[in-house]
Amino acid sequence: MSERPAAADGVTAPGIGDQFPGLTVETSQGEVSLPDDYEGSWLVLFSHPGDFTPVCTSEFVAFEQRRGEFEELNAELLGLSVDRVHSHIKWTEWIGENIGVDIEFPIIADDQGTVAQSLGMIHPGAGTATVRSVFLVDPTGTVRLVLTYPMEIGRNIDEILRSLRALQRSDEAEDIAVPADWPENETFGDRLLLSPPSTVDEAEARTAEAEAAEDMEAYDWWFVTQSE
Repeated sequence: MSERPAAADGVTAPGIGDQFPGLTVETSQGEVSLPDDYEGSWLVLFSHPGDFTPVCTSEFVAFEQRRGEFEELNAELLGLSVDRVHSHIKWTEWIGENIGVDIEFPIIADDQGTVAQSLGMIHPGAGTATVRSVFLVDPTGTVRLVLTYPMEIGRNIDEILRSLRALQRSDEAEDIAVPADWPENETFGDRLLLSPPSTVDEAEARTAEAEAAEDMEAYDWWFVTQSE
């Protein structure tokens, strides 16, 4: 079994199911305490290699343009790079003046790289540059998803929104999961998946339940879908 990547000073970077570490950070909109200041909301924390770079600029524009969709899902955006707060301010001003999009979410200023190191965001072999990491943190401060993109590839905002919706949907009921490409799976559409039974008795009961229920379809005792 592979070990979780180590961050700075041997600290283990947070993974899925971990409590997000308590951090006090400086941002372009003032000091923020993580994850406490986001208690009760989902947090979408994403790092980028640096200000005034083309791919990062395209990502920030894309995040801001979709910010309303994140807010509808009770989620707040928070960026990070190893740049000073003055650089963040100047960069977002440039984006507003030249692209016509005002960046309204805060950006962590991490010029020493300590936050990025503690979260395992530093790109291997690239000095202090951060990879394109994404953390989805739920309203209790628990890390629910971690995505990492290389420096050369911009993120897919649709996938981040889809993942957030999927996590929230699966949280609504026990033993519910979502299939690939949900809610637009080519075979199953927006149907949900029931967790497989773990005993013979449960398997027999699931089969009987699926046969009687109009909203269920059983391909086998371990593969049962349910409509929304």
